[in-house]
Amino acid sequence: MKALTRTDFNLPGQVSVYHGKVRDVYDIDGDLLVMVATDRISAFDVILPKGIPFKGQCLNQIAASFLDATADIVPNWKLATPDPMVTVGLRAEGFRVEMIIRGYLTGSAWREYKNGCREICGVRLPEGMRENERFPEPIITPTTKADEGHDENISKEEIIAQGIVSKEDYEQMEQYTRALFQRGSEIAAKMGLILVDTKYEFGKRDGKVILIDEIHTPDSSRYFYAEGYEEKFEKGEPQKQLSKEFVRQWLIEHDFMNRPGDVMPEITDEYAQSVSDRYIELYEHITGTKFVPADSEGDIQQRIERNVTKWLESRK
Repeated sequence: MKALTRTDFNLPGQVSVYHGKVRDVYDIDGDLLVMVATDRISAFDVILPKGIPFKGQCLNQIAASFLDATADIVPNWKLATPDPMVTVGLRAEGFRVEMIIRGYLTGSAWREYKNGCREICGVRLPEGMRENERFPEPIITPTTKADEGHDENISKEEIIAQGIVSKEDYEQMEQYTRALFQRGSEIAAKMGLILVDTKYEFGKRDGKVILIDEIHTPDSSRYFYAEGYEEKFEKGEPQKQLSKEFVRQWLIEHDFMNRPGDVMPEITDEYAQSVSDRYIELYEHITGTKFVPADSEGDIQQRIERNVTKWLESRK
């Protein structure tokens, strides 16, 4: 099984390229972005040494479907998906904040809560909560967006006071974040899933705040299966979930959390395939459609470059 872990294109109008942890982003004429969802996978702020077949396609197509499904409530950057692993859209000036919204107490928030923390990003948390318990209302816990290393928790008040985002723009992002989470939760519920928490990124174009990047994918979100949630919660058992958290848990079990001296465990072909299967499972659950693998018999890079070039040239 082939996996695309790097791209090196020369696209019409290309100004620059940015290789992120998972995505390669090509700037076209300073106006459009070609975002390639590669098969790289990251956890604990490090890219794992082996790609995951079809992961990029799953992420790209899930995000594209949700961008389309929420375009009536929040303007977004997407224009087209000329290849199963690519979205092309409008370039915007991104805000240096990620809007994280949580419907349930789990993951890093639970780890902090268990250690006695009762306030996250300026949001007070109720006493007596248990792991995976639903919040009375979803809470927004933003982080500053770091170029390298860990993103840092920050409160709404600090963001506005430091001038990272204006009060007006932040409140618009806050409103959009709640509307997106509500819509995402409704769609997930129809598919027998619970949207537990997720993150959104926004930018500004022509004076308007717009949604950018991916949304509601297993890399940016956490899902529980609705069936069995209550029973598992009452018994204090781990929830069955569809998210990248299972990769983090596997790394933790192999004593890797990217601490000094930690050694990355071997990613076997069998394990990479099992991760691929989990991504496909989420794709099919959340979209309600059968996953159709893109052609990977030939050179994946050549296929993508050909498809994107054809789309860009059709706009001239």
